[in-house]
Amino acid sequence: MAKQKFNIIESTCIPVAIDNCNTDLIIPARYLASTTRDPKFFGDAFMHDLRYDAEGNPVPDFVMNRPEFSEAPHEGVHEIIIGGQNWGSGSSREHAAWAIAGYGVRVVISSSFADIHRNNLLNCFVLPVVVSREFQQELFDTIGADPQAKVRVDVPAQTVTNLTTGHSEHFDINSYKKYCLENAYDDIDFLLANKDKIEAYEK
Repeated sequence: MAKQKFNIIESTCIPVAIDNCNTDLIIPARYLASTTRDPKFFGDAFMHDLRYDAEGNPVPDFVMNRPEFSEAPHEGVHEIIIGGQNWGSGSSREHAAWAIAGYGVRVVISSSFADIHRNNLLNCFVLPVVVSREFQQELFDTIGADPQAKVRVDVPAQTVTNLTTGHSEHFDINSYKKYCLENAYDDIDFLLANKDKIEAYEK
C-alpha cells in the first residue's frame, strides 16, 4: 500500500454510519483467495456487496454511491471515513485494511475499533482515530447537514477537529506507530533507518 507521510490531513469525509461494520462487509470473503496485492483490486472490492447489487449495478442509496460522496478519495476529498461503533469487528482478515487503503482512505474515525483491525490499519498506513460517541455523532450530524464539511486530523498534535463547529478532541496513538506514520516507515524501513545504531550495538 502507498506510503505517505502523515502530518495534518484536512478533508471532506464519507459517513459510513454502520455499527459493528465487520470485515466481511468491508471486503467479502471471496476476495481473500486472490494472490494479488494490487491496491486498485482491493480498493474496488471495498464495501463491494453494499455498493453493488447481485448484477453488479451500483446501489443508489448506499452512501458511497450518492453523488456527494462518490468521488474517489484524493487530497482533501474523502480521505476520511467516519465509521459507526465497533468498526472492523469479526474476522481478523488483513484484506479489510488493504481494501480501505486501496480505496484511498487515509483516516478512519470511530468511537471504537476491533483491536486486530486497528493494528492492521496502522500497518497499511491508515490512521484509526478513536473519539467519543458524542463527537462521532456530531461529525455525522455535521456531514449530514453539509457533505462538503471538512475535518482536520493533526497527527503531531494528536487532535481531530470538526472545522464547522470548531470542536476538537485528542486521540491516542502508540508512539512507535506515530513515528512510523510521520516518516512513512513500515517496520522494515524503521530497522533500515536505524541500521547504524543496530550495527554499533552488535559491536
